[in-house]
Amino acid sequence: MSRLIRQTHRWTSLVFALVVAGLFLALGLGAEPAPWVHVLPLPSLVLLTGLTLFVLPYLGRRAAG
Repeated sequence: MSRLIRQTHRWTSLVFALVVAGLFLALGLGAEPAPWVHVLPLPSLVLLTGLTLFVLPYLGRRAAG
């Protein structure tokens, strides 16, 4: 299970980095992307990586104790 979480985190962080880099590139070139483009990185940041990595140590303690 831990391996799956780590692999998912790696791919999610890669997608997050590419989306943020693309957003900064578009802004640097003078293009103003649609407002919904600014929220594209948030689901991967909050749901798939942030909460998972926050809760993971507590799940380990519960299973061990």
